[in-house]
Amino acid sequence: MPLTVHIEEMVLRLAAVLAVAGLVTAIAFPFAQEPITYIWYSLLPETVERAGETISTQPRVYGPLELKLMELKLASLAGLIAALPMGVYQTYRFMRPGLYPHERRYYLAAVPTSLVLAFIGIAFAFFVVLPAIFTYFLYYSENAAEIAFALQQTFNLIIILKAFMAMVFQIPLLIMLAIMMGVTTRRWLENRRLYFWAGFMGIAFIFSPDPTGMAPLLVAATMVVLFEGTLALLRWTGN
Repeated sequence: MPLTVHIEEMVLRLAAVLAVAGLVTAIAFPFAQEPITYIWYSLLPETVERAGETISTQPRVYGPLELKLMELKLASLAGLIAALPMGVYQTYRFMRPGLYPHERRYYLAAVPTSLVLAFIGIAFAFFVVLPAIFTYFLYYSENAAEIAFALQQTFNLIIILKAFMAMVFQIPLLIMLAIMMGVTTRRWLENRRLYFWAGFMGIAFIFSPDPTGMAPLLVAATMVVLFEGTLALLRWTGN
């Protein structure tokens, strides 16, 4: 098959993915303010007591377009998430003619599992990591500074941590695939676990946007637990 035909097919499949993302973004944009309010007050109380005063934690906007840009960012994120299954399907259809049967099985097993793990990671960030971080943020500077969370910076932190946790939760799948494909063994990983722990700490502190150190510590601890939990499961199943 000529290269131009492959390129044309790739462009058409990419266009289908972008069309889904664009459609969902356009539908979600007029309603984006409601999820912003929901997410904000799910992670922060409406008021907090500081030095005998009741202080509101409502988001601060420091630019004329900040709120609208945040709504667009959230709607675009919804479009991207909605387009993921279409992207997976179109990628598989494009690659399928060139894949061996065992490679197709790996793809069909790994990709849906990866998506499920990503959503579990996002949920873990929303219900465990972010509440702990924001509780710490509310009180670590008590009596030293007044609380004023900016909308854009706060939501950037939320989005980055959710995306990062979605990637962190791929650790079990990556370990399983590496062992299934013969790239490594459980014993090799166990013998070098301290190197992996150190690597997890370094990655967490580099990519977690929190100078207080609270977020990197939580992320690194999660990575270690996922790593050790996967090895324990492999040991229990005899692999």
